[in-house]
Amino acid sequence: MPLLVARAALATRSPLSLSPPRSTHKSHMSCACVSSQSRQSVVFSISVLLLLFSAACRQDMHDQPKYKPFRPSDFFADGRSARPLVQGTVARGTLREDAVYYTGKVGSDFVKEIPVKVTAEFLARGQTGFQVFCSPCHGRTGRGDGMVVQRGFKKPPSYHIERLRHVPIGYFYDVITNGFGAMSDYAAQVPPADRWAIAAYVRTLQYSQYAPVADVPPDKQPELERSLATAPAPGQEHRQ
Repeated sequence: MPLLVARAALATRSPLSLSPPRSTHKSHMSCACVSSQSRQSVVFSISVLLLLFSAACRQDMHDQPKYKPFRPSDFFADGRSARPLVQGTVARGTLREDAVYYTGKVGSDFVKEIPVKVTAEFLARGQTGFQVFCSPCHGRTGRGDGMVVQRGFKKPPSYHIERLRHVPIGYFYDVITNGFGAMSDYAAQVPPADRWAIAAYVRTLQYSQYAPVADVPPDKQPELERSLATAPAPGQEHRQ
């Protein structure tokens, strides 16, 4: 009798109740899908917010009310956006109130004296500048026999000709500043203080070739005689 009851119960049971229990793997997949959808929703929301914020940002620094070079302007009568400098305008760092120091002239005349104190250190500075910038053309002694001249460049006049031995010191400063003939200017390479130092050294070179022996201190005369005995002939100092 109990066996018949059990069979009847099994016969009346729903087919769904006979299926095995759901797999835990499918349950995990369902949770993962929900989690992925949640992350996508969060990312989308943040992206929308960022887009709204960026659209609301002001563009003052990006779209500045300005004129680019050479653009016309309807505001000014001449139609130019670039305005001429106010008369007397001086760029920062270029104020040159001492005309003598910066031009080597008084009016249109070259100065005859160096407007700075001349010391041994000052002349040494001038010698260094001369050897770097001037000697390639003018030579170490100023005779116009520098190395580039020996290679075919136009020969400059010797510093020891009569005309240049009597020009004012401001002339040399002006030539260094503005150039002369085939010589380009050295204003960009040599600052004003060094131009005066080089000019002073040029005058020293001139004096060294025409100074009377009596001007040499007695204790230095033997040294001068030895140096003259071993000195190369003019124009040969570069070939040794």
